[in-house]
Amino acid sequence: MAGKVNHDYHILPPDIWPVIGAFAALSFTSGMVLFMHELSGWPIVMGLGIAGLIATFFSWFSNIVNEAHAGHHTPVVQLHLRYGMILFIASEVMFFVGWFWSFFDFALFPDTLSEVVGGQFPPKAIEAVMDPFDLPLLNTLILLCSGTTVTWAHHCLIHGDREGLKKGLWLTILLGLLFTSIQAYEYANAPFGFGGNTYGSAFYMATGFHGFHVIVGTIMLIVCLVRTCKGHFTPRQHFGFEAAAWYWHFVDVVWLFLFIAVYVWGGWGAPIH
Repeated sequence: MAGKVNHDYHILPPDIWPVIGAFAALSFTSGMVLFMHELSGWPIVMGLGIAGLIATFFSWFSNIVNEAHAGHHTPVVQLHLRYGMILFIASEVMFFVGWFWSFFDFALFPDTLSEVVGGQFPPKAIEAVMDPFDLPLLNTLILLCSGTTVTWAHHCLIHGDREGLKKGLWLTILLGLLFTSIQAYEYANAPFGFGGNTYGSAFYMATGFHGFHVIVGTIMLIVCLVRTCKGHFTPRQHFGFEAAAWYWHFVDVVWLFLFIAVYVWGGWGAPIH
């Protein structure tokens, strides 16, 4: 009776993975610094960091899945997991706000950087910009379609249709891979590079980090598909899928702002590539 749990919370046992994750993150960022300064040893340092982060993600999230199967994810715990995911997405929103802020600062006040951009935006060094109504518009339609397929998958899960859930996940993953492939092709054929001016730097940082988030979201959906095939998720308990779906919708919304602000408005009046 003394060891009986009389509350709805789950007290986590001691775990070494937070410590390993911290040192892995330190190793990864240190490797990035060494790489940027062209110092020797960066592949080993960065490689150890990446390996440690992958191991941490796999093991830590495996522990969370095992906790769910053991019945530790009570309604109260699930509610707090949702709060945590909401705060994480909010932090990601502020991350992109920084890139939008810099882009609008360069675009609206080009005179403050007259020596760099020639008092205009896009800068004079940009001979042509990407056509927003070519590949970017296609990618916009792809992401919007992927938002509907992941919503369909969620609807199927709630109503106990596991085959529909699998089909929705497969379609969303394929659309995410298609988006990434088109963006890689777009970068390979871009009329301007990353450095040299504020437009190129802001453009690649904003769209590149969004592309990275699409890759992360695709990996999350692949994990959900694997778990679905193993019989995980029920209509009453499926926070893992719900978190991935929220993240994917966040990626969709950010891209809409990027398409309108960076592609359409940001290159308005400039020659089209």
